[in-house]
Amino acid sequence: MSLADKIFIDMCKDILQNGTSTEGEKVRPRWEDGAPAYTVKKFGVVNRYDLSKEFPILTLRRTALKSATDELLWIWQKKSNNVKDLHSHIWDEWADKDGSIGKAYGYQMGVKHQYKEGMMDQIDRVIFDLKNNPFSRRIMTNIYVHQDLHEMNLYPCAYSMTFNVTQKKGADKLTLNAILNQRSQDVLAANNWNVVQYSVLVHMLAQACDMEAGELIHVIADAHIYDRHIPIIEELISRQPYDAPVFTLNPDVKDFYEFTRNDVKLENYVTGPQIENIPIAI
Repeated sequence: MSLADKIFIDMCKDILQNGTSTEGEKVRPRWEDGAPAYTVKKFGVVNRYDLSKEFPILTLRRTALKSATDELLWIWQKKSNNVKDLHSHIWDEWADKDGSIGKAYGYQMGVKHQYKEGMMDQIDRVIFDLKNNPFSRRIMTNIYVHQDLHEMNLYPCAYSMTFNVTQKKGADKLTLNAILNQRSQDVLAANNWNVVQYSVLVHMLAQACDMEAGELIHVIADAHIYDRHIPIIEELISRQPYDAPVFTLNPDVKDFYEFTRNDVKLENYVTGPQIENIPIAI
């Protein structure tokens, strides 16, 4: 069993057995038929993934590595807020007629700020610090910008990354670790998708800064399973898990801005059947 499968199964069981229900409460999300989308939720879920040992992608069902990477690069590399720059259509429901999702996600990553070292956006600041001041305790990003919330078609869910560099005894290279903070997560639809995305990000930044990938800590304030997802989750976590696949990143790419979705690969990725047509609460 891969560690990602074990963490996912344990988390889902904990939510279903010990979580609290929002049924009967005033909730914002709705199903396509207009019915309120209630959840069973846990507050303050923390999952740890050691990227030096295993790539945390589920085998219970397939997670689309290249599509997840494409969305990550859309936000972190292209710094785009337009769905026309994506290969998938997962953001279409939040886009306006021109394809924009407003001042959200990639838009915030592209905003330049004044630092002592000059004008930089958040991504360039992270890379600058990792290369020039790797042991800083101030290497972080935040896209939950209150002054722009009214112009975001969707408030950011995964909103903050904090990077921390360590030196392992006897190691030639430094180790890059990160914490992903998420205010809210649809466990069935998005959990492993986000874990995979930010694991890829840590690997890419580590390679671009001549480091090794270390730990990814995923902190979820509100980890929830929607009411209509419960039987799907119960079936999913009853499946046979497989061993984790081997993840590789194109070793020839040394510049973060040169990575593409085709630079990530998995070997021996064996999974259970895909779940089709998952209902999504809007």
